[in-house]
Amino acid sequence: MSENETITQELCKEVDMKDGEMQEFQVQGQSILLVRNNGIFSATGNKCSHYGAPLSKGVLVGDRVRCPWHGACFNVRTGDIEEFPGLDSLPCFKVTVENGSVCIVTTKKALESTKRVKSMSSRSAGDRSSVVIIGTGPAALVFAETLRQEGYTGKIVMVTREKHIPYDRTKLSKAMNVKAEEIYLRPTEFYKEHDLEVWTEKEVVSINTDEARVKFKDGSFLQYSQLLIAVGSRPRELKCPGSTLQNVFYLRCPEDAVAIFEAASSKNVVILGSSFIGMEVAAFLADKARSISVIGKSDVPFQAVLGKQIGEEAMKLLKDRGVNFYMRTEAREIRGNNGQVNEVLLRNGTLLPADVVVVGIGVTPASNFLKGSRIAVDTKGAIYVDQFMRTSVPDVFAAGDVVSFPLAMMDGHRANIGHWQMAHSHGFGEGYTEIVMKGTLEELKFLAFYLKDDVVVAVSSMNFDPVVSQVAEVIFSGKRITKKDVLAEDFVTAIKKL
Repeated sequence: MSENETITQELCKEVDMKDGEMQEFQVQGQSILLVRNNGIFSATGNKCSHYGAPLSKGVLVGDRVRCPWHGACFNVRTGDIEEFPGLDSLPCFKVTVENGSVCIVTTKKALESTKRVKSMSSRSAGDRSSVVIIGTGPAALVFAETLRQEGYTGKIVMVTREKHIPYDRTKLSKAMNVKAEEIYLRPTEFYKEHDLEVWTEKEVVSINTDEARVKFKDGSFLQYSQLLIAVGSRPRELKCPGSTLQNVFYLRCPEDAVAIFEAASSKNVVILGSSFIGMEVAAFLADKARSISVIGKSDVPFQAVLGKQIGEEAMKLLKDRGVNFYMRTEAREIRGNNGQVNEVLLRNGTLLPADVVVVGIGVTPASNFLKGSRIAVDTKGAIYVDQFMRTSVPDVFAAGDVVSFPLAMMDGHRANIGHWQMAHSHGFGEGYTEIVMKGTLEELKFLAFYLKDDVVVAVSSMNFDPVVSQVAEVIFSGKRITKKDVLAEDFVTAIKKL
């Protein structure tokens, strides 16, 4: 069979599916999602374009399906991505109904395409406008691609102080020996094909908004018509004595990840910080280092973000893998010989052997270069933006981890949230006063509802899909989930009815 030869395959009988239902089918070894809504059948690829989750296990609301893993949403009629994370849309297939049989009509080549890039414009020589994007994270890349998808024909330049084109930073602490090229969000050819310039190793030192000009560390300048600042955050620096010794690492880029991985093999590793970076590094190195010690200020890991119960279970899982925990303390001093770290003294008096120290004590907006500019920032350095991501200066926008933005679900309360999905499209809960647990932590099947003033503002889960996606759909619709809904005996049904 040739790649372009038409394939017609029956999927099911029309009577086998009701309105509002979706099912997974295999066609030529490929997973297809079939949906029936208002009597009309539609078919798309069944794998989420982000990490390949089965969309048939997600949540369908009208013509919108939400991924059960990370919440990406797709239009089942067009296959277009409508909510992030992820960049690509789904392949969409022709469906026919003949004599009561629902059939898909496609080709082998189309079936093998699990992702679809939206059509984009190109740069026009007659368009002298230019958009400059500082940063190459997900917010920056989505912005650049959206401009081309919406028909922008001017010059687009993305600039970064790093050596790499946009990559998936979330994987650095999960697979520390990965090659940078393996986590690129787009191949190098993609940028050339769509006239997107990426300037690497170009550090911005200042912005002159009166002259619409960006200045770089090497002394060069770049003019813009409009500017997007999407630089993300930078690791908070350790202040104790010895913090500049050799083999004291921060995890920010692929080079950092590889250096930590190579230095930690069969060595004593001390990790300062017990939130996501610290815990993921500990999990990855657990079977590679001689010893791992995690140091945290709270009672348990993740306490401020996920709560004490989940933190206790996470700590237990890593203890079972040989990781040691020293909580309710911090590093007082890092000691070494000949410039090389060899031990860490904690505030509680404990002295730990250390060949490698990994610092993960939080992040701060990477906005130092805005000092002296007219772009307004808060006391933490986060850039003030409105609901349209506009800063205090015309034609200057900001997005992602670096901004303080009005959170619609919290009545406009401002939030600065470092989160991969939020950097694609803003929206996530901040701050809670109570946690309601469902399921069993010990069996690693649970839901945690985070409430503020008896209203759910966030939810986390393990092995309880797709409830998180159902909650996201309710919040997306503008409705509120209350403590009464969560405490209902059949809380899943109560949430669905909202």
